[in-house]
Amino acid sequence: MTITAGLDVGGAHLKAALVDNGQTIAVHQFVCPLWQGIDKLDAALGAAGPMLGRASRHAITMTGELSDLFPDRKTGVETLVNKLVDAFGVKTRFWMGPRGFGTKAEALKHHVDVGSTNFLATATLISHSEPDALLIDFGSTTADIVPIHGGRPAPHGMTDAERQANGELVYTGLTRTAVMGVTQRAPFRGRWVGLAREYLATMADVRRILGELPEGVDLHAAADGKGKSREESVQRFARMLGRDAAEGSFNCWQVAAAYVRDEQLRSIHDGALQVLSAAGLPPGAPVVTAGIGADAAAIVALRLNRGSVTFSEFANALPSAAVPATHAAAAVAVAMLV
Repeated sequence: MTITAGLDVGGAHLKAALVDNGQTIAVHQFVCPLWQGIDKLDAALGAAGPMLGRASRHAITMTGELSDLFPDRKTGVETLVNKLVDAFGVKTRFWMGPRGFGTKAEALKHHVDVGSTNFLATATLISHSEPDALLIDFGSTTADIVPIHGGRPAPHGMTDAERQANGELVYTGLTRTAVMGVTQRAPFRGRWVGLAREYLATMADVRRILGELPEGVDLHAAADGKGKSREESVQRFARMLGRDAAEGSFNCWQVAAAYVRDEQLRSIHDGALQVLSAAGLPPGAPVVTAGIGADAAAIVALRLNRGSVTFSEFANALPSAAVPATHAAAAVAVAMLV
């Protein structure tokens, strides 16, 4: 039996998947606030150790090189590649985007292709069985929107800079994005209220107020470092409107939160329309939803008048691993592709 581990090393989370003979058998997400220090990756790898110890080979993709821990992306890739080879050995393989997989030496040589091309791994796996589709991978921090056309990924950009310009990367996330980064106003008791441009609440608070936050996906501290009850989320959100929670009914806060949520989804919808305007996909091409925000991405698919299917359909996952596989699609993809 050969078990392959796939890892997606991000700046906020470490996502790990185990694939046994083409079947996804386990997937887990570990908190990894890399911006606080490389020791946070050590801690995440330690937490993942019992799971990863079952694997005899390891495939890795990354976005963590973007962390402000590093002075530039090249340094980030080099640091992470060296760290991960130390952890898993010289047979470790790194996803290099359009180049496929490579060794440590190849990854260091082609650092531009290693960094932040995890979206291409996910799209490549999907393309093997869905020749025309639109991938929307809505994670904790960003939304990747990737066209798949004619049996292959067809992005118009490979770097973050290119993808942010063409709609393929929308820098907004299901949980970690600050509310002030989504909209400048919200309706409250019949009036439009300008929001504080301070880090007082996150989209995790918004979704907790709405009862739409998937279980177990909000792993980072709240904006004020306090608890994560619905009441505490209302308190944080209320401060965005210059108010205390007691100044409005819970329904009032839900209406305001729903507006913020919809503004965020509108930005992803706009990105998807921009991508579709250049992709040439047939009208019947489905949206493949992935990430912890897969359910929200399915709402975007409805607005696009397209059917949707979750990434787990492409992961050949055990029932217990189906939802986690959708949440950590890139980790599953590199494990299956390698």
